[in-house]
Amino acid sequence: MASNIEWELYRSFLGVMREGSLSGAARALGVAQPTVGRHVAALESALGLALFTRSQTGLLPTEAARALQPHAQAMESMAASLERTAASYGDGVRGIVRVTASEVIGIEVLPPVLAGLRARYPDLAVELVLSNQVQDLLQREADVAVRMARPVQAQLVARRVGAVVLGLHAHSDYLARRGTPADMDALARHDLIGYDRPTPYAREALKRWPQLGGRMAFATDSDVAQLALIRAGAGIGICQVALARRMPGLVRVLPEGFGPGLDTWVTMHEDLRDSPRCRVVFDALVEALEEHVKAGVS
Repeated sequence: MASNIEWELYRSFLGVMREGSLSGAARALGVAQPTVGRHVAALESALGLALFTRSQTGLLPTEAARALQPHAQAMESMAASLERTAASYGDGVRGIVRVTASEVIGIEVLPPVLAGLRARYPDLAVELVLSNQVQDLLQREADVAVRMARPVQAQLVARRVGAVVLGLHAHSDYLARRGTPADMDALARHDLIGYDRPTPYAREALKRWPQLGGRMAFATDSDVAQLALIRAGAGIGICQVALARRMPGLVRVLPEGFGPGLDTWVTMHEDLRDSPRCRVVFDALVEALEEHVKAGVS
């Protein structure tokens, strides 16, 4: 097997894996189809492996190709990180910052913050990754992350912004139809909105409030979908208090019976602490999220 295989060969390999054909990969990568074909052939020769077989529907990956794919994706992630880091250094705030956050925070809290940063720093670009899965900052899957748990890796710069208060909420239309529960036990007679597959946080909440463990009228793993169902009057669900206060019609129920907080942190890799673009984004997120936390407890 040859050593020092060029990254471009793996890039074309990933393109074919994703698109299923040389022509599709060429379009996605912005190169000529013969170039992709040469890259795949060169990679197969260097590795001494057949990576694809032809079929009527396109190119089918071999077992070896499937085994190589996650490693090539890791290379792709690192290459993108190198490009982002290189582009960010120099005079002024410029280049790309990859930010990751949960769906709700990313949709309901961050957009005005990021828009303000762009207006102030026109050479700054942001890649926003919305996921409830924790992106790996050590592997540079993201530059700056908003996390609802204390980071444990020593190589990260972390700032705690406080605890986002959660509460049970329903739309006033729903409460007008079904009544307002007088205590936690009364939730059994209401339509509950919750997770399809409980998160670690949800499992901990069930230990303290077992009344939330009944059959869900609406179950989804998307926080945004849960919020949309609450706003539509579908039932009672968990929402950040700060968000509910700015949404017409939402009413907090049982505030004395249920009011946990999600510890919230802004983090980035310590190697980026001197990067102007990452520092600016980090500081802006800290300031905005501190205000968000205060809005839920005032």
